[in-house]
Amino acid sequence: MTQDEVLQIFRDSGALLEGHFILRSGLHSRQFFQCALALQQMPVVEKLGAALAAKVKSLGAVTVIAPALGGLVIGQEVARQLGTRFIFPEKEEGKLVLRRGFKIVPGEKMLVVEDVVTKGGRVQETVDIVRAHGGTVAGIVAIVDRSNGVVNFGVPFQSMIALKVEAFEPDQLPPDLAKTPAVKPGSK
Repeated sequence: MTQDEVLQIFRDSGALLEGHFILRSGLHSRQFFQCALALQQMPVVEKLGAALAAKVKSLGAVTVIAPALGGLVIGQEVARQLGTRFIFPEKEEGKLVLRRGFKIVPGEKMLVVEDVVTKGGRVQETVDIVRAHGGTVAGIVAIVDRSNGVVNFGVPFQSMIALKVEAFEPDQLPPDLAKTPAVKPGSK
């Protein structure tokens, strides 16, 4: 699956939004990838999951872990495509933690799956959880990498879309963006 084909899925589903957005990272942007809109159709989930799984199959992960909430749908599908176990950390008092009886066995080889990466904070939290429980991170995969090549997790990182998307600190907005009311459409 090419980057253009994935972008077309986002356009067709209305998941590539234009305007003034506050990202989960705190940065502001003119574009927002609302993956939930694209991932509401199971044929799309299956297609994207298969493409992501093909990119990372050689890493040999035995478990997929995806941060809730954004990574859940695509993470579970990547795990299904790879035939592996699937677990997820979720927020508790503002921080990602393992709950629901999920365990990580020391040395367990894990793949982190996320929908969109900007600064990589949720991915890094997930990596830290895996390591704190004795697991190893074989790699990371996301549908969209909007980090502009800035993030480095110290393990292989791949995505279906890698775009240089403008993102601004709140105090460094261009005049046209500053005049437009900001919206925070993602999860809080």
